[in-house]
Amino acid sequence: MPVSDLLKNINNEDKTVPLAVEKALSQIIALTEQIVNKLQNNGRLFYIGAGTSGRLGIVDASECPPTFGVSHNLVFGIIAGGDIAIRKAVEFAEDSTKQGWLDLQEHNITDKDVVIGIAASGTTPYVISALEKCNTNNIITGCITCNKNSPLANASKFPVEVIVGPEFVTGSSRMKAGTAQKLVLNMLSTATMIQLGKIKGNKMVDMQLSNNKLVERGQKMLAQDLNIDLSEACALLTKFGNVRNAIKNYKK
Repeated sequence: MPVSDLLKNINNEDKTVPLAVEKALSQIIALTEQIVNKLQNNGRLFYIGAGTSGRLGIVDASECPPTFGVSHNLVFGIIAGGDIAIRKAVEFAEDSTKQGWLDLQEHNITDKDVVIGIAASGTTPYVISALEKCNTNNIITGCITCNKNSPLANASKFPVEVIVGPEFVTGSSRMKAGTAQKLVLNMLSTATMIQLGKIKGNKMVDMQLSNNKLVERGQKMLAQDLNIDLSEACALLTKFGNVRNAIKNYKK
């Protein structure tokens, strides 16, 4: 195919992904409610996966502290092969039937926590075995997979199955399956943080002011919310450190 046809056909396949996610909404709701319940009671959220799936979990977990102002010890992303696997594939790491549980144990996992296995195929031994051990230890388990009735879904108490169908390049699950997983992860973490009170209206009032762009965004939030000018908003933000505290302590 010429480049134009290649890209049109990839795009046509990609358009089907949100519709597949929509069909799994009831499963996503059930899993989100479990996450919210555990995190409201001092629990933590763990994503565990291999390859693209593991990397997507790490991306979502790493974005929670700066976006919602939560501790780095609230949401974790674990990948088969360890941190080196974030950038380079580690051969056969996903085939271990013991390492997943060992990796979770390094974080002193308990039945207060939730573990979500991510695997497009739903057949990754590293992930399945970790969830099976979680089940035997009364830990809530969920998954995000793109095959129906997979071993991973069967090992999960709250499975999410987003059936995206064959990839444009056969077996390249970083494409539609990866997109589907990213959409579901966005939904799980964002809805959970809203339920935990980390958003005011639709504003990220607890975000970390870690760069100039976010400082400016915080100033604009304050100016709009409190009906003050930007210079006063800047002074408030400097004094109180984040948007929520500035709103809370503002006095006309």
